[in-house]
Amino acid sequence: MLDESKRYYYHIRLLIVLCAILILITLPNQVQARTLKVGTYHCPPFIFNAEAKGQNGLSMMLWQRIAETMGVGYSVQNYELEDLLLSAEKEIIDVGVSCISITPDREEHVDFSHSFYETHLAIAVKKQSYWDSFISVITNSKLWKVIGAFFFVAMMVGSFYYCLEHKKNDKLYSMPTKMGRLAEAFILGILFISKGPFNYFEFKTLPARMMTVLLAMFSTVFIASITAILASSLTLEQLRFDVKGVNDLSKIKTGALKSTTSSLFLSDHSIAHEKYNTMDDLLIALDNDEISAVVSDDAVLRYMIKQGKTEGYFSDFTVLPYQLEKQNYGLILIEGSPYAEEINRALLHIRETTEWHEILSEYFIEK
Repeated sequence: MLDESKRYYYHIRLLIVLCAILILITLPNQVQARTLKVGTYHCPPFIFNAEAKGQNGLSMMLWQRIAETMGVGYSVQNYELEDLLLSAEKEIIDVGVSCISITPDREEHVDFSHSFYETHLAIAVKKQSYWDSFISVITNSKLWKVIGAFFFVAMMVGSFYYCLEHKKNDKLYSMPTKMGRLAEAFILGILFISKGPFNYFEFKTLPARMMTVLLAMFSTVFIASITAILASSLTLEQLRFDVKGVNDLSKIKTGALKSTTSSLFLSDHSIAHEKYNTMDDLLIALDNDEISAVVSDDAVLRYMIKQGKTEGYFSDFTVLPYQLEKQNYGLILIEGSPYAEEINRALLHIRETTEWHEILSEYFIEK
């Protein structure tokens, strides 16, 4: 009986030892299964791959916090944009981290996390000199149309009063020659439209006096309309740039990063453009007048120009106040990623934290 009891406990101990060995053997595999392969694409300020800054940036900060929340390790490999998307499609990496816009075309090949940053495409140009601004004013077609309309109405009003008054009103038409009196009529029309109606008793004939009352209301509305048109089309900011919208990009040499939503946007609008490999190359081309405008993500443009100005570059660059196509950045995931739910849950939580909003302010708010 004792021998059987010893054998029983011996088997129990042997089973415990075997279980412990099995756990020790499988534990490294479990840890390895939770080490993710992360791909990045250089896109300041979301990803910096420069040696001086290492793997850093807004998107990397976000991913580091997501990884901490998930309790996973990760290794990082840098790619060009096309290679990054292809690596995710072929499941060479588990996650792509950068400033990648979520688009229907890309969704056909890879999955995305929830959006972690919203922006839009924007246009950057070099500021014109004040002489160029003056040239823009005097060559503005809308300005000349308004001036033409003004003088036409003034001529019609002056002609009307001349026909009624020139034989009876020596005060308004005092020049000895006919040409002089016609000039006075034209001046009267200009003054009537620009300054408002003359005194009712300046006119001698009843039709002229009656028309003065009617034109008093017309001239007020007319001048208000002209002022509104000029204010909307000839503001200081608009006068200082040749580009006033997407359609104007077809008239000038435009640049964008290749394989990006900016390049696709321009192609969709049938706008020929130069394609560059990096933002540095793109902005240097603008600075050297090789191109006249840049189309890229607003957040990236503003950050790069801001950083350039702190280093003494791009002092005359500006981002125009036009919001083109909206962009939503997400993390790239392989199709059917087993980590998608965990990543999205952690991402949504981090997005709402005060820390994340402070980080965004540090990069994008002008101080």
